[in-house]
Amino acid sequence: MQVRPAYDADIRTDAARIRRALADAVPRSFWLEDPGRPATEAPMAGDIETDLLVVGGGYCGLWTALMAKEADPGRDVVLVEGEEVGWAASGRNGGFVDASLTHGPENGRRHFADELAALTSLGAENFAGFARALLDHDIDAEFEAGGFLAVATEPHQVAALRAQAGENAVFYEGDALASMVRSPLLRAGLFSRERQGLAHPAKLAWGLKRACLRLGVRVFEHTAATGVHDDGGAVRVLTPAGRIRACSVALATNGFPSLLRRNRLMTLPVYDYVLMTEPLSAAQLSDIGWTGRFGISDAGRQFHYYRKSADNRILWGGYDAVYHRGGAIRPEYDQRPETFARLADHFLRTFPQLEDVRFTHAWGGMIDMSTRLNAFHGTAMGGKLAYSSGFTGLGVAATRFAAAVMIDLLAGADTPRTRLRMVRRKPLPIPPEPLRFPAVQLIRSAIARADRNGGRDGLVLKAANAFGFSFDS
Repeated sequence: MQVRPAYDADIRTDAARIRRALADAVPRSFWLEDPGRPATEAPMAGDIETDLLVVGGGYCGLWTALMAKEADPGRDVVLVEGEEVGWAASGRNGGFVDASLTHGPENGRRHFADELAALTSLGAENFAGFARALLDHDIDAEFEAGGFLAVATEPHQVAALRAQAGENAVFYEGDALASMVRSPLLRAGLFSRERQGLAHPAKLAWGLKRACLRLGVRVFEHTAATGVHDDGGAVRVLTPAGRIRACSVALATNGFPSLLRRNRLMTLPVYDYVLMTEPLSAAQLSDIGWTGRFGISDAGRQFHYYRKSADNRILWGGYDAVYHRGGAIRPEYDQRPETFARLADHFLRTFPQLEDVRFTHAWGGMIDMSTRLNAFHGTAMGGKLAYSSGFTGLGVAATRFAAAVMIDLLAGADTPRTRLRMVRRKPLPIPPEPLRFPAVQLIRSAIARADRNGGRDGLVLKAANAFGFSFDS
């Protein structure tokens, strides 16, 4: 018998209350409004040559440029970005910094059981390097390693969380859970402090950009790469303003259509949405018991993630994952009123103590999803071009690891990173349209049914998993 879950598609909060909560929400990322936003760099003009060209000014591209320049200060490195550095996913995500390279241990066991220990070790090393780089380059990204709380909202999730408790993860329920966060919908929690943190997403991107510029990386914004070609001993990249001839190229465009046609079926552009509240008072935080500096996520397949900002706003996102027919990526898709209403409803159900809270910002954007939920890597053009993509929402720290992988691959180096099966093998491609859209809708319905059915996969999800496809919201 199916049981109605704590969160579902039916909005239960009074419609007038939701309208009041969302009435003042501006349609843009809270993070990108920070007064520390730097001026943009000038676009490229004319033809140039370089040792290494990095395409993409999000985290992956910025880490690649920075680490390549650190490794060889004499190398000429150019980074081009079609809009502004950090304007896309890197400037509007939730800011969860997770050491996992595999989208969590369960997904890691599903795809890389034989090398999960190595991936866990490399993830821990990368997380430490991430934190160290912020100090070395004086990047104020509001980074805090306060831990992470996974919470159960359904009975079947309680046992699953309890089974994961161990040396580095503590199980909470009842009064113990209420000492960390109080909500009528939360049944249990699993808290992990090790290698989990939060950051200000846009400040991280801007800080990486400043670090690149200080080391001598040439950064061109509003310079879109429109084509890439093998040019014998080099790679030629086309832009509206001119051509770039590079000895090697690192592609870090992620969810946007790859300049390599072979990779265009490897990622799915999925839209994710979030709300940001007004700053909460000390009394309000006391009412919900959430005084610690840690992030929270539901344990469901359709899940929410939530965290506090430096000024004690609550960011509340997730649940809906929206794919638009044809894989279209358009600015108007960043706003979705029906999803914002659902998020507001779920927030108010979770924290009824915050009855009068208002949301100040409501935004969304595209993330890149792969069929195994983590990044894939590779080379083309005789090893002169490397790429990484498919981070599926957990790329704040994993993009740094991907940057190191691309640098290794371009150097032809045999390292613990390049020997990984995760690096050497690709995920399954995603069927093209017209099959893609109905397939995604079928999977979304199957995930919702699984959440209503005690977390048990139905035939659709079992078949998908058997073929090596992983899905999440």
